Amino acid sequence: MKVLIIGDVMGRPGRDALKEFLDRKKSDFDFVIVNGENAAAGFGITTKIADEFFEMGVDIITSGNHIWDKKEIYKYLDENDSILRPLNYPKGAPGNGYVIKANKKGQKLAVINVQGRVFMPEVDSPFDRIEEALNEIKKETSNIIVDFHAEASSEKLAMGWYLDGRTSLVYGTHTHIQTADDRILEKGTGFISDVGMTGAHDSIIGMTIETVLPKFLTSLPSKFEVATENVKVNGLEIEIDKNGLCKSIERINVSIEELDFL
Repeated sequence: MKVLIIGDVMGRPGRDALKEFLDRKKSDFDFVIVNGENAAAGFGITTKIADEFFEMGVDIITSGNHIWDKKEIYKYLDENDSILRPLNYPKGAPGNGYVIKANKKGQKLAVINVQGRVFMPEVDSPFDRIEEALNEIKKETSNIIVDFHAEASSEKLAMGWYLDGRTSLVYGTHTHIQTADDRILEKGTGFISDVGMTGAHDSIIGMTIETVLPKFLTSLPSKFEVATENVKVNGLEIEIDKNGLCKSIERINVSIEELDFL
């Protein structure tokens, strides 16, 4: 089973790049997973954008703390199980934290979305909540991918080792900076601290330098704007073996101009 994972899609530049990439590459994969929590001008996702993603060929949309930025998405989270919010928000929050999907070939894949607690909003323990979910998921499939939306690379790596041999892949989102630590852990789980950002890379994590830098210089509020220069697609290509373990893992870091040569 081949799976495509796309890192945090940042605003319209990221959405346009995603569409262009999927137009060329979607047929190479059995499932496509996209983190969409920054797709609406950098803050949250709308129902319209979520529908556009599914029309592009995205199978599952994951998210993080910014999933709550657009109130219209709350009802949508309850109505469509293909868009996830982090599993470890307190019970009663709208939506679901994991889903099991089957494709036209009859292959099943579970995707779990959890959020970290280090330098992040207060939520339930991701380790405890993911343990509960695994007990149910394992009854249906051993093909399990985890989007761990967290700030600290130490917390992400801890989750990788905690789930080693029990999931196919643990990958990090949230920091928008792709890391170079992609590997297969000792018991067969693929891992990377952060898959990166699909959006403008001549920026400060997707926002214009001109609107973000003053906040660091003065500590005063600044209205951020989505950047548009040097747009790249960041993500992962992975292959899962018949036992639900990671057979191969490869980073994606390509510009729009490079797509023609893929």
